[in-house]
Amino acid sequence: MTSLALKNTRLVAALLAAGAIGGAGVGVLNAVHPGALAAAPAAVASNAAAVVPMAVPDFSRITERYGPAVVNISVTGTTRVSNDWPMAQGEEDAAPNDPFFEFFRRFQQGQRPDGGKSEQEVPTRGQGSGFIVSADGIILTNAHVVRDAKEVTVKLTDRREYRAKVLGADLRTDIAVLRIEANNLPVVTLGKTSELKVGEWVLAIGSPFGFENTVTAGVVSAKGRSLPDDSTVPFIQTDVAVNPGNSGGPLFNTRGEVVGINSQIYSRSGGYQGVSFAIPIDVAEKIKTQIVATGKAEHARLGVAVQEVNQAFADSFKLDRPEGALVSSVEKGGPADKAGLQSGDVIRRVNGQPIVSSGDLPAVIGLAAPGESVKLDIWRQGAATTLTARLGNADEKTGQVTSKQEAPSQGKLGLALRPLKPEEKQQAGLDNGLLVQQASGPSALAGVEAGDVLLSINGVSVKNIEQVRATVAKAEKSVALLIQRGNSKIFVPVNLG
Repeated sequence: MTSLALKNTRLVAALLAAGAIGGAGVGVLNAVHPGALAAAPAAVASNAAAVVPMAVPDFSRITERYGPAVVNISVTGTTRVSNDWPMAQGEEDAAPNDPFFEFFRRFQQGQRPDGGKSEQEVPTRGQGSGFIVSADGIILTNAHVVRDAKEVTVKLTDRREYRAKVLGADLRTDIAVLRIEANNLPVVTLGKTSELKVGEWVLAIGSPFGFENTVTAGVVSAKGRSLPDDSTVPFIQTDVAVNPGNSGGPLFNTRGEVVGINSQIYSRSGGYQGVSFAIPIDVAEKIKTQIVATGKAEHARLGVAVQEVNQAFADSFKLDRPEGALVSSVEKGGPADKAGLQSGDVIRRVNGQPIVSSGDLPAVIGLAAPGESVKLDIWRQGAATTLTARLGNADEKTGQVTSKQEAPSQGKLGLALRPLKPEEKQQAGLDNGLLVQQASGPSALAGVEAGDVLLSINGVSVKNIEQVRATVAKAEKSVALLIQRGNSKIFVPVNLG
């Protein structure tokens, strides 16, 4: 099991799952967590009294009491790989232009009826962490730690080992539940993530690089982080040293309560670089309850694609601040469509809970129950309104995602447009739209390209160029264009200068 990489093309760094060590070996460790953190005297505001410095918690007490409930998890499994027929000795060192390279390749392929191609199972091994939440052997860890595992072994701090059964794993939240046949086991105390504060001290216990029962400490850097992997988890960000093998281990607060499960790191090198993420224990508890009862977890689905509301979009849609989730497309026949949600709507609250960034929405919806009704406070064409949606099941087959709005212009936008021909509409599956023949000026700078189909402006469907010109003429700072490129739809903010 190797660390799981979460790729994001806009980020030089990669989000890496901190959970499993590959069987090829760890190598040399070149970095040590700085660890030394000192409480500084607080600054004094204008008329306010000085903040009293807090003493560093005694982490030894937490470790002594709850450390025995933290376990090391070893995993063995197999993965199928497709590769060429094994090379002759020395061929791996031959350059492609070496006259013997092609000879060896053809000779070996000639010995096989399949032309030298084979698929075989390769053994894999990995390690991670976990913690006991029930004295009768229920253990929480990360789903990626036990993914594709054929055998899972749990090792306690007193060196006892047990074969573990995977009761269930939920890839959406990266939570897995294990059971071992044992009784009277030490257990952790679960806290509430909602009570956790940014800047609060936290402690991690796990098995980084296979070093069992390693303790690291830091502070909570942020809460409710959305990561670029379409996750439904509002992560806790910390600066606690977390490395491969720490995955699935507990994150404790200063009262010795588990507030999160260490899951991922943000790194350029593959090792800890000061930013780590934990799954809130509130989320883990909810998933655990479902898995213990049914063997699986269910998540709700609204049926929309959303994007971030930046200042340009806020100006275009006349929002008082750049917050919310901008609906770029709506799944045809899905829960949002049935509730009346439209492309161009900005979702600002769900059941009274604020949606500040677009990532807040999937986190809230994904942790709701299928069939549950939610109240959506939205902003539509300059006015607030409320809708009620009955959520679907995320595991159900989804329908086609389509937009309900359409259209834009030239002049200040820098676009040359023409109406779509009937055959073009049929091919694109659209009722209306204007084809971008040429993009320059503000629109080109915003990323609009020739061949795009423009569907709406500021959330209002536009059916002809005259409407576009009129809308742009009334705009002050920017406009939001909904474009379709291929099968994808996205809002593009265009600064008019």
